[in-house]
Amino acid sequence: MLGKGGSGEDVVSMTDREKMRRLAPLRQVEAYWHGLCARDAVPLRSQIDPRGMEDALENAFLMERIAPTMAKIRVAGTHLNDLMGMQIAGMPLSSLIAPADRERFGQAVAELFAGPCIVRIDLTAEGGFGKPDMEANMVLLPLRSDFGDQTRALGALVSHGRIGRTPRRFVMRNVEVTPALTGQDIVPADRPEDMAPALREDPERFAPRTSAPADSLRAPITERGHLKLIVSND
Repeated sequence: MLGKGGSGEDVVSMTDREKMRRLAPLRQVEAYWHGLCARDAVPLRSQIDPRGMEDALENAFLMERIAPTMAKIRVAGTHLNDLMGMQIAGMPLSSLIAPADRERFGQAVAELFAGPCIVRIDLTAEGGFGKPDMEANMVLLPLRSDFGDQTRALGALVSHGRIGRTPRRFVMRNVEVTPALTGQDIVPADRPEDMAPALREDPERFAPRTSAPADSLRAPITERGHLKLIVSND
């Protein structure tokens, strides 16, 4: 719940029950991913159906690896757009991270794809005028492209606190990296100079079953109430 601190700024105070409620979108996305996961392979991106995590779409996103330590957001839920104050599809996921922590975040992204691994990150928003205290939690889950390479990922982010002035960026408080597959050992990511360049973007799309107009750059793929997930066909 939100309250007033002695300094007059908004502060975050959560009971365990409240924390569980607020983290429910992350749990739903991760449970959906586990339901698609095979014993010896992570799911294909083409297996992801937004209806399987309908109550978490506001917080969910899909991304594609574009460099050894960098991934671009392909599809973003409205909550990420609200945090940045703009459409974030097409931007690097690291845009949400404070510059001082981007190298550390990039290493976590490299581990995500190299393992493959599940990455869970606890975050705290940078402060400033009009930017009240805020915490966030992120989960990153590896996916395979339709070619079988591990260059896609499903993720979710939830924040706790009033957004205030945007954009909001986060510092990393804690990073947890665990194997994505049963019985798998974590394989450290190669150094950036040893890793192959990112593959060229293929035409796959996280799109509705009905085709969008040919001249449409953005189209909703699903809608629940006022929440909408946006496709970036860049």
